[in-house]
Amino acid sequence: MEKIRHFFNTLWKYICFPFVWVFTKVWNLVRKLLVRLLGDKYLSAEAKTAAFWHDRIRNPYYSFKEKHPWPGRIVSVVGKIGLAGLIYFFILETNFLYLTGEMPSTEELANPDLAVASEIYTADGKPLGRFFTENRTPVRTFGELPKPLVDALVATEDSRFYDHNGIDWTAMGRVFFGVITGSQRGGGSTITQQVAKNLFKIRKKQGIIRKGILGSIPYFGFFVIKSKEWLTAMKLERQYSKDDILLMYFNTVDFGSNTYGIRTASRVYFGKQPQELNIQEGAVLVGLQKATTSYNPFLNPVRSKERRNVVLGQMAKYGYLKPKEADSLSQTDLGVRTDREKALQEEEAVGYEGYFKKYIAEVVNKWAEANDERVDLYTDGLKIYTTIDSRLQTEAVGAVVETMRKTQRDFGNHWGNRNPWIYENGQEIPNFVDSAAKRTEAYKALAKRFPNQPDSIQYHLKKIKRTSGFFTWNDKARKEGDPQFVQKEQTMTSYDSLSYYKKLLQAGMFSMDPNTGYIKAWVGGLDYSFFKYDHVRQAKRQPGSTFKPIMYCAAIDGPRDLSPCYQVRDQAFTKQYEEGGEVKTWSPQNAEGYFTGRNMTLREAMARSINSVAAQVTDLVTPDTVVYYAHKLGIKSRVQAVPSVGLGSEDVSLYEMVQAYATFINGGFKMEPQLVVRIEDRDGEVIADFTEDAVKNRTQVIRPESAFLLRNMLQAGVTGGGTSSRLLWDFNPKGVTRQTLYDSFGGKTGTTSNYSDGWFMGVTRDLVTGVWVGGDDRSIHFKGKRGEGAQTALPIYKDFMLRILNKGYYTLQPFPSEKELNLVISKEYKSCSQIWYEPIESDTTNYFEGDSLEDLFAPPIIDPAAPVDSNVINN
Repeated sequence: MEKIRHFFNTLWKYICFPFVWVFTKVWNLVRKLLVRLLGDKYLSAEAKTAAFWHDRIRNPYYSFKEKHPWPGRIVSVVGKIGLAGLIYFFILETNFLYLTGEMPSTEELANPDLAVASEIYTADGKPLGRFFTENRTPVRTFGELPKPLVDALVATEDSRFYDHNGIDWTAMGRVFFGVITGSQRGGGSTITQQVAKNLFKIRKKQGIIRKGILGSIPYFGFFVIKSKEWLTAMKLERQYSKDDILLMYFNTVDFGSNTYGIRTASRVYFGKQPQELNIQEGAVLVGLQKATTSYNPFLNPVRSKERRNVVLGQMAKYGYLKPKEADSLSQTDLGVRTDREKALQEEEAVGYEGYFKKYIAEVVNKWAEANDERVDLYTDGLKIYTTIDSRLQTEAVGAVVETMRKTQRDFGNHWGNRNPWIYENGQEIPNFVDSAAKRTEAYKALAKRFPNQPDSIQYHLKKIKRTSGFFTWNDKARKEGDPQFVQKEQTMTSYDSLSYYKKLLQAGMFSMDPNTGYIKAWVGGLDYSFFKYDHVRQAKRQPGSTFKPIMYCAAIDGPRDLSPCYQVRDQAFTKQYEEGGEVKTWSPQNAEGYFTGRNMTLREAMARSINSVAAQVTDLVTPDTVVYYAHKLGIKSRVQAVPSVGLGSEDVSLYEMVQAYATFINGGFKMEPQLVVRIEDRDGEVIADFTEDAVKNRTQVIRPESAFLLRNMLQAGVTGGGTSSRLLWDFNPKGVTRQTLYDSFGGKTGTTSNYSDGWFMGVTRDLVTGVWVGGDDRSIHFKGKRGEGAQTALPIYKDFMLRILNKGYYTLQPFPSEKELNLVISKEYKSCSQIWYEPIESDTTNYFEGDSLEDLFAPPIIDPAAPVDSNVINN
């Protein structure tokens, strides 16, 4: 009784008394206003009301109390409790003076806003990834829920579910008695109350405004929360059927392992749809509701099985199962998926699609802002359809993985037991890992934890070992049938881990249709699980010789109006320029270290990547013009107008380079790469359609004639004895003739100083693809020609094209002729379309004149000693 008395005294103290006091003050102000406005009329009405109160209510009540003391006291107590209850629920419903915080509105009850994951799809409808705070895909109809699953829930969580109106007063009485006596009597929450809690996040609201003043008071705050749940549960019962409430429950509840809702839980734990669950599987999922970690079948299978059997026992107790059937099912295994990591990875982008999720979010948010739409990617359940071709994406990943495995093996053999981080003079960079460690989040966290204690920081970095999954290319460590990597368990210090990862080469690959702007494949790195840095759009590196076509575009389309047959002597070139107030001299060298001394056409010089010619042409058209054209073609990065700009000395992204090359293939149009084609809401209604945006918004930035000539020059790099000619070595896709290969490919290799970056840009009639390979730090690279783009990046492109051609995912078509394009080419280009047969060492070769007419137009002869590509950029 003492506890009860204390409870009601507290209730009066914190609710009734403040309310009455505030009400009295407010009424006095209102009364004065009424007297001023109505005068005697109001005073007369007030007198009559007071008389009625005293004669008909107050006096009879006190008279009855004097004659009958005990009944009078009971009436008094009941009246006060009733009044306090009415006042409390009025305050609760209206959030009077912000005392109790927010309650779900009528609109929210009618249209509950369930947090649903937004899903990303490929162009051919394959799931790519998800955005979510709560990983949930809701079940749409009650009919999708199997009856044994519903029976298991009702038997275990709320056996009188079909008999109450949202509050189980029997269970409440049991709990209340348990509180008074100090004994444990179980929980009193109904399924409907749990729906109210999960759906409207009543317990998670923070702040005085949302929780209320009373809700912030210790102990009493819990009573306010429970009151809200009771009131909301009763409203839900009036608004929805029992089946609707059960459906809400299964869509809102947390099943552990970052899975929300029965559909996601069924998929993660059993690889099934909800309607496919059997009795014992449903019992496992229902059993999770008692404790999602303790009874998680992935983490604690023994306890999960015990809890499942309790659920089966409850089903037998309430007649949903026969006792013998429950006993039989309790002997079965859990039946959960054995590939836990794969199951969890399937639910979120932890593979290659993780690299472009950020860009998708940018597109959606930019659209929402421009159209004044309120969109939350993580809760609105959007369906976002992309331009990604699932087949090309899969083969791009396969090509990167398989080729990089070989490249990394060669890189390891190349350096042996030595460290690969070196200065330009070949000396190892001292304290390289120590410097890199200081830039890591782990180091910054340790520095905060141990201020002015460098020894402690070094101890934690270099002495304390941890066991975790590591990326490895080791074939023996790979899982059977896994085309990628495996998380190999290793124990090492943070310092050793950093050193291990720094020795890994990275890669990026990006492919788009130049005619539609549709992005077809995006591989931002080796794997998003381990390497979050995107080498397609985020990373910017020197492009080396792959930038030369942009420079030659400025020469052909720009004020100089040169032709591909324009000749420049291959000779030493020196340029003085000023930087930071200091006069400097730049003298680029050809890769082989010498000059032929003969005149070369622009077509030949680009195909063979002759640095001396590129430097002279850059000087002729001016670096400013080269920069101007780079921006016209889609390069948004800061590019300085320095003498070496035409040789690719300025950092750009792979994304930008592919966009620029697309202009050479589509007739001179700059076209923004497009990743998202449409957005649907959770009900499947299209709310945004971008299907034709890239085409509608394209702009003509160079003349169609110039684009044709640049494409023709790119072809020379592959079929004219240029640095990209090794693309067609041993390249025999099914059903494709050699002549079709010669007529369908163009490309350009690129290698930067010290072989830090290897590039290849490959073009066909409707696919432009760029590949980059290198270390995350520029000082990590091969020491020789094995690091050239022709040997690191080009093989990835070659493998990719071979895969999609052999599997019928892509069909090669020869580039259109000037007649097909209805072009009249005014500039000379055919007379200098010779084929060079001599072996090319890197970028330079000797040239013998006197080719016969037959030789000039004969199919190219691919020499196995054909060249690789390299620049030396000296500033």
